[in-house]
Amino acid sequence: MQTIIILDHGSQYTQLIARKIRELNVYCEIHPFNNPPAFDKDVVGVVLSGSPYSVRDNDAPQPDLWFKGKIPVLGICYGAQYMVNAFGGKVEQSNIREYGRAVLTSIDDTCKLMKGITLGSQVWASHGDTIESMPANYKIICSTATVKNAGYHIEGEDTYAIQFHPEVHHSVEGKQILQNFLVDVCGCKQDWTSDNFVTATVKDLKAKLGNDKVVLGLSGGVDSSVAAMLLNEAVGKNLNCIFVDNGLLRKNEFASVMESYKGMGLNVTGVDASQMFYAALEGLKDPEQKRKAIGKTFIEVFDRQATKIKDVKWLAQGTIYPDVIESCSVKGPSATIKSHHNVGGLPDYMKLQIVEPLRALFKDEVRRVGKVLGLKEELLSRHPFPGPGLAIRILSDVTQEKVRILQEVDSIFIEGLKREGLYNKVWQAGVMLLPVQSVGVMGDERTYENVVALRAVESVDGMTADWSHLPYDFLADMSNNIINNVKGVNRVCYDISSKPPATIEWE
Repeated sequence: MQTIIILDHGSQYTQLIARKIRELNVYCEIHPFNNPPAFDKDVVGVVLSGSPYSVRDNDAPQPDLWFKGKIPVLGICYGAQYMVNAFGGKVEQSNIREYGRAVLTSIDDTCKLMKGITLGSQVWASHGDTIESMPANYKIICSTATVKNAGYHIEGEDTYAIQFHPEVHHSVEGKQILQNFLVDVCGCKQDWTSDNFVTATVKDLKAKLGNDKVVLGLSGGVDSSVAAMLLNEAVGKNLNCIFVDNGLLRKNEFASVMESYKGMGLNVTGVDASQMFYAALEGLKDPEQKRKAIGKTFIEVFDRQATKIKDVKWLAQGTIYPDVIESCSVKGPSATIKSHHNVGGLPDYMKLQIVEPLRALFKDEVRRVGKVLGLKEELLSRHPFPGPGLAIRILSDVTQEKVRILQEVDSIFIEGLKREGLYNKVWQAGVMLLPVQSVGVMGDERTYENVVALRAVESVDGMTADWSHLPYDFLADMSNNIINNVKGVNRVCYDISSKPPATIEWE
């Protein structure tokens, strides 16, 4: 499979590069600059990402460019400046910094990378340094009003670079630049499609798993459901699914999800272990401690149920690409935001090998694959839900009563979104129970009760997100319904923070 390798130098936009390349039906992978993969014959090009560093910093990322001149390379911002600085050119702090919108004032339309790009096209820049002089064989291919060396081509090589970001929405023809690199420079076939992914993945799973038995923990979400359907296509009756009720699901979710799996041909066993999880969480307030307690308890429950199935050799997980990226911690790029319960190893005593059929996909790609497989719309359109469930939406210690309150509030909010036709316009929604009590007045009495925060965001894959601009009348209705119908809540807030700098979940 043709592959583009993206070497990450810590840019906030690195995931957007991958998203744009995937949208052009080309497979790509993100790797830290200091831990690149071994290149095989399938690697047809490399993209060097931007970075928060200056190439002049003592601790700036310094990728090994052994592949330069051997396979096509596209340097973006820092990547462009690094290839100048490392090979005899000069990068200096500019007197005129270029941040935000700029326009291309000159274009070399004979250059493959700039084919079809319009003079005056808007691009998005984000750099304080600039390329002052270039090595002799570096040829300018585009300029802006303030940056002469906005892009270059190294003569005699399929190496190109630009000092702006083609991956962001504000670079109007940025996607065309990326397509030019992928198709005209790298020779990509653009055959990375959902249909092809299903065909190839099922074939690979059959070869990998053979007649072995596989156990999968279902959560009711899109990821684990799509993983189950792929595995079911590959191993059929040898797939055994377990759905654990940890007591931290949405209101009535365990029963409704079990019902939705009927008719899908999956072998699913439901396990109610809510009291075990409540006991494990007793007194814990730190979110990481809560995650670890939930993960440990889940493994205990899951292992107990899995051992009832004879000769199981594989544990399947619904890990997706953002989980992998966010769980990778290196110098600079992809710093760990939080631990993931579905990324990493297993206790030695489980003696199971891991299979992750969705590990290469972003969330929207998982949904498209689910559609190809015929996943029910009610599961396909479900919002993402955190693995540790409502435990990390209770911003203090977890009790059964707090879970009840949060379930009731969440149910009113989610059902309201569905009733008003807003659910599918929102990427993810939920409610946080804050460790705060506030004064209120109900009837003639003074109250001192809980505060909840509603959260709804718009996103493509969760790597970045903007808060949803829900109608004021709807929010007012939600506040009234929650306060009037959920005993223990007397104040409702709405979170208007975007990611970054905030995250989607509060913990």
